[in-house]
Amino acid sequence: MKVFSGKKDIVAAMDTYKVKRQTIGFIPTMGALHQGHLALVEKAIQNNDVVVVSIFVNPTQFNNPDDLKKYPRTLDRDISLLATLSKDILIYAPTVDDIYEGRTTSESFDFDGLEFEMEGKFRQGHFDGVGTVVKRFFDIIKPNNAYFGEKDFQQLQIIKKLVKKHHIPVNVIGCKIHRESSGLAMSSRNTRLKPEYIKAAPFIYKTLKTAKVYFGTKSANWVTKWVENQFANHELLKLEYFIIADINTLKGLKRKSKNKKYRGFIAVYADDIRLIDNIALN
Repeated sequence: MKVFSGKKDIVAAMDTYKVKRQTIGFIPTMGALHQGHLALVEKAIQNNDVVVVSIFVNPTQFNNPDDLKKYPRTLDRDISLLATLSKDILIYAPTVDDIYEGRTTSESFDFDGLEFEMEGKFRQGHFDGVGTVVKRFFDIIKPNNAYFGEKDFQQLQIIKKLVKKHHIPVNVIGCKIHRESSGLAMSSRNTRLKPEYIKAAPFIYKTLKTAKVYFGTKSANWVTKWVENQFANHELLKLEYFIIADINTLKGLKRKSKNKKYRGFIAVYADDIRLIDNIALN
């Protein structure tokens, strides 16, 4: 496995592939890899000549310093997992200084309002941090294709907006949510769940699936209230928000339209661990 920690080295490697006109697939991660990440990598392997995976816990997208401190860092395990897919994957695991060059601050972005919905309301500055690091990775790697999971659907839409507004020549590809056998959306944070919360957390997806059924015949307001009531009565899980939104604007739904697509978005606290998920409703 080739592991790069310096920007100059990975740029030099990318240049050799570009000269040969080989296609580059890129998967940005914060490490603590799971099967959801590996599915993205497998898709990239199938559709590109070269695959690069970044492993970098980005400090500027954490609005909670304690969350940043506790975020799992498992580089050796991550490298071993990737090696089970292919020994030819290139891994870029930079330091904070390598990415931010001594100024660990975010750029300011205008994502046409996408950044102020849902996660943006609860995690101030989060999407400026996401936009900053992804833009820098795109500048360094210069991939043809980049792969993102739909669990972070709002992030996926924001990255597409970033690419469009900044004229970045990369194809952004969204990939379906991978779930545990229990239905819980795969997340690096799941490794921090205590046993009783591992048992309780599948209730999130179970509730989303039922909400989807109700959305076929009930109003958005009725479905939202129903979800809120489910969690109000739950002894372990605390609902932060459930929002039904237009997939393009991410604005909350007031009245259904036959010509629009909607998803239900949810954020839940399992003790001090924040879990997010979403589901297509129509």
